[in-house]
This record gives sequence, structure tokens and C-alpha cells, in this order.
Amino acid sequence: MNERLSTQRFLALPFCLWAAIFIVLPLFFVLWNGLKDAAGGFTLEHLQTVLQWEYVKALGLSVELALASTFVCLILAYPLCMILRERKESRGLLIFILFLLPLWMNSLLTTMAWQTILEKHGLLNMFFHAWGWPEMNIINTPLAIIIGMVYNFLPYMVLPLYVAINRIDNSIIEAAQDLGANHYQTFRRVLLPLSMPGIVSGSTMVFIPALTTFVISALLGGNKVLLVGNIIEQEFTAAYDWQLGSALSMVLMVFIILNILLEAFTDNGKQAKKGGRP
Repeated sequence: MNERLSTQRFLALPFCLWAAIFIVLPLFFVLWNGLKDAAGGFTLEHLQTVLQWEYVKALGLSVELALASTFVCLILAYPLCMILRERKESRGLLIFILFLLPLWMNSLLTTMAWQTILEKHGLLNMFFHAWGWPEMNIINTPLAIIIGMVYNFLPYMVLPLYVAINRIDNSIIEAAQDLGANHYQTFRRVLLPLSMPGIVSGSTMVFIPALTTFVISALLGGNKVLLVGNIIEQEFTAAYDWQLGSALSMVLMVFIILNILLEAFTDNGKQAKKGGRP
């Protein structure tokens, strides 16, 4: 037993070193820079600066667009996963691969492709012009950012949701239908509760990168839509104000921690319900 335990610790050592170097140390430097003044002493001045209206406005808009993108991804992914569950294995696999294609390409390239599509003289307006429809000014708007987020982050919703839905036993659905439940009742009382872990996990995986992104908003939003990720990027690269950039990053870490706690709370509640069943 002791030999097995020592072997497990030895095998876990590379991951512990990797986590310490690439996770713990960067977080430590973010906290250290966000809570120090020019002389190296402790201060809350930078956190107070974050409470200014322009930063609060950018943070609120970032949360709003991230929530909207997460909701759209969920609306698109849930029917897709239901279709994949019912399809034959070969066809379902093909559809599944098509929705994973954005993960195989550089997100910068796909976002620039959407920039070409949505710009004033882009492919979308060329199509509208060919049919005699009025042009749409989508580029440099929050809608363009949501489109880019949904396209880039939709696979992160599909993966955990498909796993959760695919694990639901058909006999449970058949039992609900035998007891007189219609399609809506079966979905609300059986499918939706059993797929909730996948919904929470997928929502977390979409919301966090959507909240912290700056490339998508920079390309599709331009200078007209400023999110907190763009401000952080500018503070580090243009203004060289690492203290304020770190303070803003600390605020984003609060949202990330809340998402992780929500996912952990949902999983623990699900396991407690299973354990409490007779």
C-alpha cells in the first residue's frame, strides 16, 4: 500500500510542478502587482480605481455579452446533442465533427473570417445587395462580438452537453412515456434534470473565455465596443500599467471562482441526491 502511494505521488510530481510554474506563480504575480504601490508597499488604490464608472461599464458589458453568448450556445447545442443522440452512429459522428471544426483552426483566423463576412462591404452585405435587401451594419457592434463568441466557443458547450445527454438511459425516457408523460413533460422532468451537469459544465466553459476574451472584441467590435479584456490588454501592452491591469484581472478572477464554485455546488448536489435515494 505504501509503495503504491509513493508511486502515485511520483507520477503526480510532473503535474504539480507544471501547475506551480504555470498556474500558481502567474496568479501570485497578478495578486502581487494588483496590491502594491510604486514603492512596493501594500495598497488598495488600484482596486479603488477599478470602481470608476468606465471600468464598471466595461465589466458590465463584458458580463452581459458573455451571458448572451452562453445562452445562445446552449440554445444551439441542446437540440444538436439531442439529434446526435438519436442519429445513427456514423451520421452522428459526422455532424459532431463538423461542430468541432472551429477547434481545429486558429481562433484568430476564424475571427478575421467573420470580420470579412460582417464588414460593411463584406460577404453578408454583398448577398443582401444581390437580393435587393438593405445593408446591415453589424461590424463594430455587440451583435458582431456575440456572433464571434458563439462561433468560437460553441464546441465547448457541445462537448460536455453531449456527454451528459448521451449517458441518459433510454429506459428512463420510455418509462416516463409509459406513465403518460408527453414530450414536453418528458423533457422538463426527465431530460433537463439529468442533463443539468452538462449544462452547468458547458456554460462554465463558454462563459469564462467569453468574459475574458479581447481578440474577438478587438476585431469585431473595433474601438466602439470596449470590454474589460481589451482594457486589461491595453494596460499591459500599451500603457504599461501592470498594477491597474492586475487589479482588473483580480476582478475577473472573482467571476471565474464563482463559476467554478457554482459548478462544484451543482455536482455535489447531484451526488447527494443520488446518495440519498433508497
